[in-house]
Parts: sequence; structure tokens; C-alpha cells
Amino acid sequence: MSLAFARSGPPGRPVILLHGIGGGKAIWAGSVAALAAGGFDAIAVDLPGYGESQAVAPGGMPVMALAVLATMDALGLDRAALVGHSMGGMVAQEVAAMAPQRVSALVLACTSPAFGKADGDWQAQFVASRLQPLDAGQGMPGLAAALVPPMLGPAADPAGAALATRVMTAVPETTYRAVLAAIVAFDRRAALPAITVPTLCLAGEHDRTAPPKVLRGMADRIPGARYAELAGAGHIANVETPAAFDAAVTAFLNQVLP
Repeated sequence: MSLAFARSGPPGRPVILLHGIGGGKAIWAGSVAALAAGGFDAIAVDLPGYGESQAVAPGGMPVMALAVLATMDALGLDRAALVGHSMGGMVAQEVAAMAPQRVSALVLACTSPAFGKADGDWQAQFVASRLQPLDAGQGMPGLAAALVPPMLGPAADPAGAALATRVMTAVPETTYRAVLAAIVAFDRRAALPAITVPTLCLAGEHDRTAPPKVLRGMADRIPGARYAELAGAGHIANVETPAAFDAAVTAFLNQVLP
């Protein structure tokens, strides 16, 4: 399955942008422009079930990773850097584990290598908080209104917060429920030491979903990985503090990619 995408052009060093569970390629518009200005061929995709891509299929993260690889094939890309936010960071880890030769660099932003403990209280509370508005019949608009504000840090750009709310509202409820189940089952902790490409673990200072200590721990387990923290940002750092986020990503990729 090849994914729908938005591409900066002209051809350059390819960078694929992978969104979170409440996202879509539209969330990356600013980053696509910033990366293009930095000399990169930025490609933001709609993961399966999002935006203009085909409906999500059973199989969780492996299916999403295979869709990313199929899109690279369709675009004629042997290798690409992957920038993944939240769930997109999990997809990036999955691609790196399945086909390491296809990945030139990784930016893992506001994400984690596993979703808590299968029988843990935090995991149960996380799932319940995200399903409650849907189970109450409020739909994705109600979910977005309930979830986005608590995820923001004190420096959040109001325009970015509004964009995050609009994009989450547009996610099909069936997709959200299916992908939430995929996230719950994700665990690539054992694969972190096997990552050999240049990697940046990027945290939001006030992120409570993927706290800085989680990203620091990932960086410690990935050989040669770098860690950076965005002041004032919460979980949706790419739109909360977009200038700082894009500058960190662009600077890192310019340092590690020829």
C-alpha cells in the first residue's frame, strides 16, 4: 500500500515525516517548508487510515511500516531519513528494525520505544482517557477538545494548538480506535541498541505523554544517539514551538547527511 503524501520538491536529500495518532500530513506543513529551505526533499505522508490514504488494515505497526517502505519504493527512494512524532516515532522505529538499510537517519520526537506495561495502571488510564469521549458519543471533535489542551506546554503557539485540534478532529474514529490498539501492543525496546544510523531523540520540556526522561533513556540505549529538549513545549512540540523544532531537526540532519 503506497501512502498519500505532500512533497516539498525539488529533489534533494529525502526526509519522510511521520505523524502521531491524532495527526495527518497536514500537521507537517511548516516542517515541510522549513526542511525544503534547508535543502531537503521533505515528504509528509498520511499513514494508513488517515487523510487520503487507504483505510487502516489489521496488523498494527508492522503494517504501517510496510506502507512507508512501499511509498519509498513508489517514489524510487532507496534510503530516507525518518522524522517521527509520537506514534510516528514508533513507526520510524519499526521501519528501522524491519529494513535498516532503507534508513539514513532518525529523528524520534516526543515518542517512546514501548507503550508502558501491558498490565500497568498508566496504560489503562491512557486508553480510558482517549476512549471516554468516543464511547460517550462525542466523536473526534469531542476527543480533540478534551485531549489537545492538556498536551500543550506553556510556550505553545495558539495557531499550532488550533492546527492540532483541527487535524485531530479530521481523523476517522475507526482509524483512531484501531491505531490506539496498535500503539498498546508496540514494544521495540530490545531493538534500540541495534540502531546504527545517526539518531536524534527530541523531547518537549513539559511533555507528560512521552516525558524527557523517556527520550533521554532512548538516547542512552541507541549507540551514538543525541538528545535535545525543546523549552516550553509539550507533547505536540512540532506545532507548539515550530521554529525551535524545525531548527533542531534541520541542524541535526545537515550535520549527519551528506
